[in-house]
Amino acid sequence: MITQGRQVVVERVRLGESGAAIEGAWELPQLTRLSADDQVFVIAFVRSHGSIKEMERVFGVSYPTIKARLNRIGEQLNFVDNNPAPSRVEILERLSRGEITADDAIRLLEELK
Repeated sequence: MITQGRQVVVERVRLGESGAAIEGAWELPQLTRLSADDQVFVIAFVRSHGSIKEMERVFGVSYPTIKARLNRIGEQLNFVDNNPAPSRVEILERLSRGEITADDAIRLLEELK
């Protein structure tokens, strides 16, 4: 792997047709940090709809081998919660803006406990 597991930060992005450039500091997505072989494996897993039987056939290896590789890859990835629970402050701000009722706010606050 080119990066040898080190963090890579993208600092400039150029849009192809227009040539416009955006500068900043962005981390690459987790999947891009996997080795090329592991990326191919993940793509095959998704394309096979998560069928380990299909993965056995495609890669010509056994169930335990597929499971071990999935576990190894999974250990390299962090779960990203796309819908985290709102904080107390967020709940109270939504209540003050009239986006939720007092009953909704109470329920959401109780769920935080």
